[in-house]
Amino acid sequence: MRAYILIRAKPGTSEDVVRRIKEKVREVLLADSVYGRFDAIVVLDVPSFDRLNEIVYRVIASDPDIVHTETSLTLS
Repeated sequence: MRAYILIRAKPGTSEDVVRRIKEKVREVLLADSVYGRFDAIVVLDVPSFDRLNEIVYRVIASDPDIVHTETSLTLS
């Protein structure tokens, strides 16, 4: 299952957020800091919804520099 996680981070922290996610999550296909409405985009390829939940709640939501996330899953 592919998931796209759009992240808003505290000002000036997006590069650090991306680096930490890449270090902690083996399922990362792509993780970049970006300009625009969001500060970073992370693309994951996860084997199950349970693993996605674990990543979103234990790694991403626990990062003190992340303010908001939106997760989108592919249809197929």
